[in-house]
Amino acid sequence: MSVTVARDVTEAVKVPRALFLPWPMGHHFGVPFHLDLQRRVILAALMLLEESAEPGTIRDLPIKWADVRREAKSMLTIQGQRL
Repeated sequence: MSVTVARDVTEAVKVPRALFLPWPMGHHFGVPFHLDLQRRVILAALMLLEESAEPGTIRDLPIKWADVRREAKSMLTIQGQRL
């Protein structure tokens, strides 16, 4: 099971199963302190592991990076931190 932000590399390596996130390199689980999003990524990866019967399956997580940033900014503003 792989969580990836580089679909082309994941396809070339032929991992057994992968969850693809269309996010920047290094942000496989979103932004720091965004626990709800990190939980969603982990649960989606575990569900893929449980549901996928075919090797080489790559599933997209349909969450846009712009939405991740917007959620994180509003969340951190509420907590009094600056992103």
